Amino acid sequence: MEMEFDVKVTTSALYDYLLYHTYTSFSGMIGTLVGVFLIMAFVSTKYVIYLIAGVVLIAYLPGALFLRAMQQVQNTPAFKQPLHYRMTDEGICVSQGENEEQQSWDNCVKAVSTGRSIILYTSRVTASIFPKKDLGEQKEALIQMISTHMPPKKVKIRF
Repeated sequence: MEMEFDVKVTTSALYDYLLYHTYTSFSGMIGTLVGVFLIMAFVSTKYVIYLIAGVVLIAYLPGALFLRAMQQVQNTPAFKQPLHYRMTDEGICVSQGENEEQQSWDNCVKAVSTGRSIILYTSRVTASIFPKKDLGEQKEALIQMISTHMPPKKVKIRF
C-alpha cells in the first residue's frame, strides 16, 4: 500500500497543532485549572484581582500560541512551500525540493486527530501535521495507513 499527497503548513494548521499539544500536556492542563480556580475564588470572595488573574491565565495561552504559530509560519523556510508526503509500508517520506527525510513506522510515537488535522508524532515534541482540508478524499486512506502500521494503543484518531 502506498499513497502520496501534499500539505501546506499554514498558521491555522500550526495553531491547531499547538493548541492540541499544549492543552493535552500537564502544564497546559494545570494552567487552565489554576485559571478556573482563580475565577471560582473571585465568585466566592468578590476580589477582582482573582477574576483578572484567572481570565489572563485562561486567555493568554491561546493568544500566545496563535502569535507563535504566525511567527513560525512566517520565519520557517520549510513552511513557505507545500511538503510532499509519500506513505509506504516501510514508513513515511517527506520531501520539499531537494530535501528528503525518511521515518519508519516503528519510530512514530502516536497519531491523533483534531477537528482540523491529523497529527502524526514522530517524537514527543515533533510531528507531521496533515490538515484535513489538504487531504480531501485521501483522509480515510491516510487514517487506514496509520492504523495499519501503528499499534492501536498509539492511534487516537476520531473520524
